[in-house]
Amino acid sequence: MHKMLIGGSLSAGSRTMDVIDPCTGQGFDQVPDATADDVDAAVAAARAAFPAWRDCGFGKREAVLKEMADAIMANIEELADLLIAETGGPRDLAMFELAHLATGYLNYYGSLRIEPELIVEDDTRRVELHRKPLGVVAAIVPWNAPVFIACNKIAPAMAAGNTVVVKTAPSTPLTTLRLGEILADIVPPGVLNILSGGNDAGATLVAHEDVAKVTFTGSSETGRKIMAACAPTLKRVTLELGGNDAAIVLPDADIQKVAAPIFAFSFFNSGQVCAVIKRLYVHDSLYDAMCGTLATMAKGSKLASGTDADAQFGPVQNKAQYDKVCRYLEQAKRDGKVIAGGEIGDRPGYFVPLTVVRDVAEGHAIVDEEPFGPILPVICYSDIDDVVERANASPFALGGSVWGSDVAAAAKVAARLESGSVWVNQHCALDPAVPFPANRQSGFGVEGGIEGLYPYLALQTLNIAKPQAG
Repeated sequence: MHKMLIGGSLSAGSRTMDVIDPCTGQGFDQVPDATADDVDAAVAAARAAFPAWRDCGFGKREAVLKEMADAIMANIEELADLLIAETGGPRDLAMFELAHLATGYLNYYGSLRIEPELIVEDDTRRVELHRKPLGVVAAIVPWNAPVFIACNKIAPAMAAGNTVVVKTAPSTPLTTLRLGEILADIVPPGVLNILSGGNDAGATLVAHEDVAKVTFTGSSETGRKIMAACAPTLKRVTLELGGNDAAIVLPDADIQKVAAPIFAFSFFNSGQVCAVIKRLYVHDSLYDAMCGTLATMAKGSKLASGTDADAQFGPVQNKAQYDKVCRYLEQAKRDGKVIAGGEIGDRPGYFVPLTVVRDVAEGHAIVDEEPFGPILPVICYSDIDDVVERANASPFALGGSVWGSDVAAAAKVAARLESGSVWVNQHCALDPAVPFPANRQSGFGVEGGIEGLYPYLALQTLNIAKPQAG
């Protein structure tokens, strides 16, 4: 059984919880189920480690973060095996998460430097703007990309000089716990703490009076609860929540060129990503051709356990999400025309076939809401102004994209979308150096880029009076 990392030591805790294989629906491992005492111990260790980590300087922090990235690469096959076991996803996806995303964010944030800024200087004063670490950061991690999102929070928090307590998702704790075991001899004791456990542990951590900031990725519903829990102590909060990303295919798009990337960015990780395409708007002149091409691609894809070398897509990760996706699937069959997938079958585990639905529009749950699974509604439009208005009508505003042969024209349409990130002829193009903001009910705050470092720092103005003659 993997152990939690608390104050530089590994702890089995006093109780355990099962880890379920999404390919079978059966338990296959156990991990600690953190208690309130475990949370208190982790926060206390982080608080005790904070002054030395805050004062050690950027050079030391860079060395540690880069060594963390190197440790992931040195153990990548073992970590990938664990990630496949707990998510069910294919090996290529696991390797991408570890080798590109997780290490990319650790290396990028380790390289950043924040220096004081001169704001005003004249004969009477010198005013500087300083940015200082906050203290203990609580990082609440979801199940869909557990190692990437953990590192996406750990990296800027530690780079800024904060100490961190990570709480893994209940259904995907294995790889992150194992990473904690690997990092125990790399990160100074207490600077990084990793807990596994259920929702009670997360609630205790979020409400803890010694936590200065909470960073959370997950559903909008849970995000609201976290905001409420942070209110009594006025904790700083970064929330990256749900999305219902719209993609617009313009009438000049080349179906032969754009269909494959649109398919890939719609069904990446079986649709279990906040910023993949969730609503595809296609001009009426291309609608039938796009629907047919996407349906053919979906039917030709292999859905299997990640242990199968030929697997292209894996299962929905957990039973609760599987049940939710199945309900959306039934709604889609009632409200539109399913042209690929749609039937669950009787195989074990939480497998949902890649499903393409046409002849649907706003007012149907499959369009208005976020299934967070492998279901793509394809919606017909005829007028550009109308489709921009429809794309912007969602309460979510995380990402969006526009696809067309005239890149300049596509960019003009994209600029009219109101989501935090907008892409042209691509989607969900995450990069550690590029800010990834969230708008509306998709959350607030920003991750990525130097802008993603600032939420982990407090502003301070230093106003120095100059000696005056006489």
